[in-house]
Amino acid sequence: MKYYLAVNPQGGTKKGLDILEKVRPIFEKAGAEIVVKETRYAGHARNMAHELSYEGYDGFCAIGGDGTMHEVINGMLSRKDEAKLPIGLITGGTGNSFMHDLDCLDPIVAAKRIITGRLRDLDVARVDANGEIIYGFNIIGWGLPTDITMTAEKFRWLGEQRYNLAAVIEVMKNKPRLARICIDGRTVAGDYGFILACNTIHTGTAMKAAPLARIDDGLIDLLTVRKAGRLKLLSLFGKIFSGAHVGDPAVVYHQAKEFSLIPQEDHPLNIDGEILGNTPIHVKMMPKAVQVLV
Repeated sequence: MKYYLAVNPQGGTKKGLDILEKVRPIFEKAGAEIVVKETRYAGHARNMAHELSYEGYDGFCAIGGDGTMHEVINGMLSRKDEAKLPIGLITGGTGNSFMHDLDCLDPIVAAKRIITGRLRDLDVARVDANGEIIYGFNIIGWGLPTDITMTAEKFRWLGEQRYNLAAVIEVMKNKPRLARICIDGRTVAGDYGFILACNTIHTGTAMKAAPLARIDDGLIDLLTVRKAGRLKLLSLFGKIFSGAHVGDPAVVYHQAKEFSLIPQEDHPLNIDGEILGNTPIHVKMMPKAVQVLV
């Protein structure tokens, strides 16, 4: 067995190299060869997955979180030769939604799963964001999810609490967000607090945004939340950690193969926790687009 292993010495929790030294013996004991590739800049993991030769390798692994996984998938699916390798993620990010879904938050356990060679299919959303193609495996958010992420960047010194503060700030603004949504050919329109499309159950650190989501069912779980009062929206954010928000009358839960979002005013998106692209968007699921080592 031979794997690429990308590690960011500075990213996320800044423990990438420490995690590498903890998992290296696991690969060695299994007789697996790892070719370590240190990332040096934002997007480097994407470029590696896009450009490195896959010949002779059994997997493309990385130490990181959802952002790292996003880079690897986008690099792999944009290759001209259309080559693919199974992807192995070793938990080491600040946001680990995907590994929450796999119940694998321990990097040691993740490494042990990789060397078993077991594979699982992973659906990917192809996002046409006003002409720019972006692949998402976790979430696509518009409205409050984007605004909160952008505001939270101003309060990084607060750690994870910055998202709670940003949520309060943005909810209190109560902006109008008029949009049309076309879901599997059916169009609805309204003023929305937010729209969140999920391929995973979890969002962020541990929020159960889409309790019915499966990573390999060929569907995106789409939550549309009509504009509501400030206190109502704040209460919804409080429920999202348990998944109880799904039962709220303000939330409509769809499962779809594709959807389009055309807002009255164009705004950036939150794709896999990163501020990327711009509306209008058309999202189409790519069933079993890649495989993951689990």
